Amino acid sequence: MLEYLESLPLADHHCHGVLGRDLDRADFEALLTEAEGTGPPGVGMFDTQVGFALRRWCPPVLDLDAHAEPDAYLARRAELGAAEVNRRFLDAAGLEALCVDTGYTPESILDPLELGRLAGARAHEIVRLESVAEQVAADGVDAARFADEVRARVQGHGAVGAKSIAAYRAGLELSGERPSPAEVTGAAGRLMRADAPRVSDEVLHRFLVWCAVDAGLPVQFHVGLGDVDADLRRGDPLLLIELLRAMDPVPAMLLHNYPFHRNAGYLAQVLPNVYVDAGLATHNLGHRSPALIAELLELAPFGKVLYSSDAFGLAELFHLGALLFRRGLAGFLAGGVDDGAWTARDAERVAGLVASGNARRVYGI
Repeated sequence: MLEYLESLPLADHHCHGVLGRDLDRADFEALLTEAEGTGPPGVGMFDTQVGFALRRWCPPVLDLDAHAEPDAYLARRAELGAAEVNRRFLDAAGLEALCVDTGYTPESILDPLELGRLAGARAHEIVRLESVAEQVAADGVDAARFADEVRARVQGHGAVGAKSIAAYRAGLELSGERPSPAEVTGAAGRLMRADAPRVSDEVLHRFLVWCAVDAGLPVQFHVGLGDVDADLRRGDPLLLIELLRAMDPVPAMLLHNYPFHRNAGYLAQVLPNVYVDAGLATHNLGHRSPALIAELLELAPFGKVLYSSDAFGLAELFHLGALLFRRGLAGFLAGGVDDGAWTARDAERVAGLVASGNARRVYGI
């Protein structure tokens, strides 16, 4: 089963760009965590699940033995240079398509076209809704014209999907009702009066989702774990159920989901327009990622589970996400064959759906 999954190219339906510059150890370790820093002295990110997974699976791509020591690994990385490292890891991921969220750029990163070139895959863009609204506000658009301008930019963006980061700003308990024009205008006025426009109003988050729905775009929602800005208490996808119902039949794509992945699987079963993945968590859990994948698949229909890496910054995370996902899914499917839960033919068909078939169908790519 693993050999079969390794032969299948993946559609990474949610990822980000990678850095095109060389990194020192501090910069490298900072990209292995969702924290703002790498921790107090003596607490390094190589001594984590993702750190050990990286040492196990990434050194051979750079012509080193598995489990290479961190200093040796980073020295080899520096010797090859960022361009060659990025090329090797993106190629090793075995991708056929990438859907790239271009809304998070704390510094210059490779754009979708360059990512696609390095990966030998088709690259598509995911438009981050809050970034569109904040740019409209920064451009000085009148509050009365705000709604029309945002709608026009979302519809004209050329993206295959949209993303909401309401979980970071207002939490996921969003009403299913469309906000009224007066509510949107009032919220837009408050946004524009801010020193630095930052969407954090529940009304605007709902409005942005409806802009994407009206444009017919699948809407990705950040769910569960993320960096320190995310309030995990308000990141449970069950809080979204009213809006998810109201959005139907436009697809709602629940991203990451850990530690709420079982809740997300439930929603994927009971609501016709909900899809799920385990991106970001897969490489962060490292050796434990097969348990995560199996739990996600307890209730979620196999036709509603997609692959994503949520890789950002380090090209290694594209490789790790793909490798660990293939291994976890292969183990789950092979175990079912061994137990007589399904046939080998069934397992291969499901593998094809999750690897890329579901993403191609939902995004039309």
